Amino acid sequence: MHQAKLTLDPAFKVAPVRRRTFGTFVEHLGRCVYTGIHEPGHPTADEDGFRRDVLDLTRELGVSTVRYPGGNFVSGYRWEDGIGPVERRPRRLDLAWHSTETNEVGVDEFVRWCRKAGVEPMMAVNLGTRGIAEALDLLEYANHPSGTTLSDLRVANGAKEPHGIRMWCLGNEMDGPWQTGHKTAREYGRLAAETARAMRMVDPELELVACGSSSSSMPTFGSWEAEVLEESYDLVDYISCHAYYEEKDGDLGSFLASSTDMEYFISSVVATADHVGARLKSRKKINISFDEWNVWYLSRFHDTGAPQDWPVAPPLLEDHYNLADAVTFGGLLITLLRNSDRVTAASLAQLVNVIAPIMTEPGGRAWRQTTFHPFAQASRHAAGDVLRVEPVSPAYETKAYGEVPLLHAVATHSPEGTTLFAVNRSTDGPLSLEIDARALGGVRIVEATTLTDPDVYARNTADDPTRIAPRPNPDVEPGPLRVLLPPMSWNVIRLA
Repeated sequence: MHQAKLTLDPAFKVAPVRRRTFGTFVEHLGRCVYTGIHEPGHPTADEDGFRRDVLDLTRELGVSTVRYPGGNFVSGYRWEDGIGPVERRPRRLDLAWHSTETNEVGVDEFVRWCRKAGVEPMMAVNLGTRGIAEALDLLEYANHPSGTTLSDLRVANGAKEPHGIRMWCLGNEMDGPWQTGHKTAREYGRLAAETARAMRMVDPELELVACGSSSSSMPTFGSWEAEVLEESYDLVDYISCHAYYEEKDGDLGSFLASSTDMEYFISSVVATADHVGARLKSRKKINISFDEWNVWYLSRFHDTGAPQDWPVAPPLLEDHYNLADAVTFGGLLITLLRNSDRVTAASLAQLVNVIAPIMTEPGGRAWRQTTFHPFAQASRHAAGDVLRVEPVSPAYETKAYGEVPLLHAVATHSPEGTTLFAVNRSTDGPLSLEIDARALGGVRIVEATTLTDPDVYARNTADDPTRIAPRPNPDVEPGPLRVLLPPMSWNVIRLA
């Protein structure tokens, strides 16, 4: 049996828990929107055509923000297509995913859905095929109260009150050659700066996100962030990070340690941003919006490719997640929390059907994927301050990252209690974890749950939706505090 220990101390504060860490992402991609959040003919559909079963699961997931409408989709999107009477809206070719976009859902419908789900909308503007004028038009339409052509058009379309969108992404993955309107760092940095400057003339309190690298493996990684921020540093609040991970060539050990790469990504971007700020003699700190992250079997998409006949809402990127995916996912979530001093917003990509924690059948059932549970538990129980946790743990050797600890953990602390989130990466044995909580005073374990299964590739389905779910951990000792973490497991330990 492996042995590990850690110390919990409220003095080891990293930053407050950021509610925006628990954001997600809805893109016009595959079945995320159509037969995902919106399906008028569904038995649970409400008066606006939104699936109530998906709304219920979204609330249970604990989502705080939702980024929209892309993603690659936004770089060819004309927002005006998605407003006004639905029967008059044009159908367009979506070059990003080789599909036909019907525009049945647009900005007004999306904001209406956000209100029902109790989430904050986060809007992306098209800086691929469009630019400053179109971004200003969308901002005026969405946020200006009334008395102008575009704000009055919103009112006429049924939205009397302004949408009040505070957070805006200035394009998407503009470093990627796959992006419609792909630009160099200088080209994009100038455009992002001028767009931000103009949007702030309308509302100086907006929160603006500049595009960072679409992955840390991009050849321009690092130099991209530096050049973009040299142009836009004083005009934006965030630089974005995007990262996806998958098990490759049966290398489960490296896959479980994927958060090692995410940690490197975050620290590199922070160092680059701070270096630019120092050169510019600015006291401002640029934070990170990690607004795309997940487990995604991208290689499978590369093998099959996008459809060639321009279908409407085809099934795309519908990965079915297993236990190993959920444990790796939990490790990524722990890393985001551990870096809450600089990662102050994040968006799990995506919400429904498309590499998502929620799956649906057209006209039928909805269920929770394995990855649903770590996100929902962290969103529910992470409160107060994030505490730095430095476990003393055995390590194992990985092909991708060298030696990596078996235990990956973070804690949060509030007057109501302390919660420890921990992953055991071991594939061959349990981990006995001793918790030194003396600095918290007299505490006890009030709940310990574990997400695990003897089959690391077991997953949930519509017919067996609870195969992988958190269950009580019976292996708890009161003094000293000790919990047995099963192999390949995500664990939540709550102290009071």
